[in-house]
Order: sequence, then C-alpha cells, then structure tokens
Amino acid sequence: MRAICLDQNGVRFQPEHSSPVPRSGEVLVDVIVAGICETDLQLAQGYMGFAGVLGHEFVGMAASGPFAGARVVGEINCNCRNCPRCKAGLGNHCTHRTVVGIQQHDGAFADQVAIPQKSLHLVPDCVSDDQAVLIEPLAAALQIQQQIELSTKQKAIVLGDGRLANLCAQTIAQQVKSIQVVGKHELKLSRFERLGIKTIQLQDLVCEQEFDLVVDCTGSVTGLPLALQLVKPRGTIVMKTTVAADHSVSLAPIVIDEINIVGSRCGPFGLAIELMKAGRFDLSNLVTHRFALEEAAAAFRTAVDPSAFKVVFDVAKPSEN
Repeated sequence: MRAICLDQNGVRFQPEHSSPVPRSGEVLVDVIVAGICETDLQLAQGYMGFAGVLGHEFVGMAASGPFAGARVVGEINCNCRNCPRCKAGLGNHCTHRTVVGIQQHDGAFADQVAIPQKSLHLVPDCVSDDQAVLIEPLAAALQIQQQIELSTKQKAIVLGDGRLANLCAQTIAQQVKSIQVVGKHELKLSRFERLGIKTIQLQDLVCEQEFDLVVDCTGSVTGLPLALQLVKPRGTIVMKTTVAADHSVSLAPIVIDEINIVGSRCGPFGLAIELMKAGRFDLSNLVTHRFALEEAAAAFRTAVDPSAFKVVFDVAKPSEN
C-alpha cells in the first residue's frame, strides 16, 4: 500500500509499504481523508522519537467488523482496557497504550490503518469528510471543559492562531464572555474575527496579568513563558502545546502567583460528534490545501506556511501523477 513514513531520513512517501496486520480486536479502515496537525510537524522534528507511518486525524471506511462499509473516525489511544488506569477511566493514560501515528502504532497517512474496534465512532451522514477529519482535534479542544469549569472564568485568552487554537477558541467562547486570541498571522486571525472573537497581533500585545484562563496553542516553547506573563494570580494555564524542543522557563512565578497548570490532551469523541452534528461550530473553509499521498514533501512544506490553515491528504482520491 501507499504510505507516508517517518524515519531517520525524515518524512518520505513509500509507494509499496507493507499493509497493516490487525492485532487482536483491531479492524482495518480504508482511509478517505487524513489531516496534518502540529503534532505531525513536531514528530518530524524528533518529538517522541517516533518512526513509522504518520497521521492520526482521519476519516475512513471500516473494511471489517460491526461498522464494515460505514464511515468512521478513530480515537488515537489504543489501550489495554484491563490495567488499573483503564479500569479507573483513564484509558488515555493506559500504561500499555500505543498511540496511532505517534507511539508504536502506524498511523493514517496510508491507504489503510488498523484501529481497535472499540476506538471507532460512526460518522453521521450530515457530517462531511472535511468536517469528520476535524473530530479528533475538536475532541481535544473540548477536553478543556472536561478538566476545568469554564463558567467560572471571566476573561480568557488563547495563544496561537492555528487549527487547534481555532477550535479551542470556539469551544471556550460558548461559555466565557470575554475571550481573545493572540497570533502572528493576519490571515489566520481574520478567521477568528469572522467568528466574532477579538484578536490581537503578538507584537501589539501588552503583557499584563489580567486573564484567569490562558490556553497555550502556540506549538512553540515560547508559549508557556508568555502565558505566565498574562495569567492572573491563582489563574489557570491550559497547556495544549507539545514540541520537540526543550523548554527553558523559570517555575518561580507558578509558585509565587499560585498558578494552576493543566496539561490537556485528547478528548471526548462522542461529544465532539454530537456537537458537530448539531452545528455548534463553524468548520467552514478550514481545509485550505489538499494533496495526494505522493505529494508528502509538498504537503508538509505547505503545512508550515502562514497562508495555510488545514492541510489534508485526499487518500481515497486517485492520484493524478
């Protein structure tokens, strides 16, 4: 099968990669569309030391199992469901987990991907492929409200103007009246303004400790230091950023100002699908660039271009090359 792999030589397209062999409880999914996210870009820079087929945001057609012939999306954490963490409802932190396209599990930048049947979710007919590929990051954005009580927050700011920042801002704006987004790119910030969310250029930001909620979606080691300059004493910083580079930041302000630091990762797929089906989020025109798997190099270059927003692979569409 065709696949986009990461190894010591970097990201490369393989026209004849071995097809996945499902493990016990897994089914094969024929990938329709798969999206590049910031984690994929960080993996390419050495994050997690991953080697294998990249990609964890996808929608596909189940080739076997109870959902055979239906469109599905899949959660990325493949857990054992038997360890103490799993039994305590912490399957995303399973001691024995693999993570699709990230840790010891080949991903979805390929014709097929193997996913545990229990991790699959049916995609409603009213949800398009381009919307469905955003279910995983939308679930990650919704995880914030699973971890903290947003209704108690008066003033929030999202750091970053990219894909995840957009979804996080939309989810937070539904419960927090005063919210703004800070970023570097006028074109990307204009997307937030069309949603009625206030924005500010990073160069114009005045760093005052006036926000009781700061969400770091920068994808950069600069995010946390900036967040510490903006959060109120006893406020909350939600960390959505994972990067390959090392962080170097003084932890003293966290102690002095009694700051709550919340790491936030994967979220509830069922809720994301339910709210997407209900039209609670504006997902129009988020996909800006489309590529075939064969165009892996160009796709990854485009994904870091300020003019791009969501870059996807049209896996099921025949290549024109």
